[in-house]
Amino acid sequence: MKVLIAEDDRHTREGLVEILEAEGYEVIAADNGADALRLFERESPDFVCLDVMMPELDGYEVCKHIRKQDARVPVVFITAKGEEIDTVVGLEIGADDYIVKPFGVREVVARIRAVTRRVSGRREADDDADFHIGDLEVLPAELRCRRGEQVIELSLRDVKLLRLFAGNPGKVLDRDRIMNEVWGQNYLPSSRTLDQHISQLRKRIEKNPKQPEIIATVHGVGYRYQQ
Repeated sequence: MKVLIAEDDRHTREGLVEILEAEGYEVIAADNGADALRLFERESPDFVCLDVMMPELDGYEVCKHIRKQDARVPVVFITAKGEEIDTVVGLEIGADDYIVKPFGVREVVARIRAVTRRVSGRREADDDADFHIGDLEVLPAELRCRRGEQVIELSLRDVKLLRLFAGNPGKVLDRDRIMNEVWGQNYLPSSRTLDQHISQLRKRIEKNPKQPEIIATVHGVGYRYQQ
């Protein structure tokens, strides 16, 4: 899923890119409204994060142009705390939500996941089909999985990982294959990126993370889904 971020403050822009890429999104970024529109027309992102105050074209103008081309793509405005902002105007021209700076990682993740659920709910693709792994029912369109009555929140990358393992039961998947298919061939991770991510995922999906029953470590090689 592709996200366009338009934000003229470099630190804010880089922070949002880092958060979204960690969640598993493909991110494209612009530092002004005119470039944001050009990227939108060229890349057709699945949703857009727009700073309200930007050079060349502000967020309101960019949103108006986007709405002329696509009435359904979600748009989230980014605004500074205490900044004068007309939420009525924003909603009238098609804003779906607001993120207020300074923001916390959890807030951004929660809002972006909510947008993703809305986008996924309108798509009819194989990637949104529910599937099972172990005793879990994975619901990609909701970014959640269920074990009986228990509901577990997932990131987009979590879903990609679980789908890869579910599609290869009993097979040992080496680190290179997992990184290429889930993070992308152009991603240059630290040596611990995959291990750390799976460790965090186990804490949420395994009954006993210290004795995993779904994703097993194959030392020196990678991981395996123990069907």
